[in-house]
Amino acid sequence: MRGLCMAAHSVSLDAYDLALLSALQADGRTTHQQLAERVHLSPSQVGRRLARLEADGVITGYRVSLSSQALGLGVVVFVSVKLAHHGDTIIERFREEILLLEEVQECYSVAGEADYLIRVVVPDLPTLAEFTMKRLMRVPGVESVRSNIVLTAIKCEGPLPLSHLR
Repeated sequence: MRGLCMAAHSVSLDAYDLALLSALQADGRTTHQQLAERVHLSPSQVGRRLARLEADGVITGYRVSLSSQALGLGVVVFVSVKLAHHGDTIIERFREEILLLEEVQECYSVAGEADYLIRVVVPDLPTLAEFTMKRLMRVPGVESVRSNIVLTAIKCEGPLPLSHLR
């Protein structure tokens, strides 16, 4: 889901670029030297290519991936939110409020029965109940919420598919 947060545009990528992107998705801490050995380029060529991929917006940043379980955030929930109405003011206010809720990891405007789909992480079910009733339901314009609690994670934040670019 992470790729949806950037504007869509097409860039020209060759086999070396795709190999670099695949390697970085597998291990973001890979050094230029290790990347160079893996894709058969010099470290300086790797550095130039990565700088271009960053400038072109293909690489949007580097981050550490933390374990929600290890940090006591054992409940993952997908919440469908329906707004009471869809005026510009209420949509903007909803957006502003959602950005302030640290439990909300992702939020998407969607087509279908709901207006928004939100991924939330919390420590436990009582915290989820409090978050839903005292914070999410009080966001201006929210008419209803439907929660789907994750029982088992099958695949989380998989690498983006690159095969369509080859």
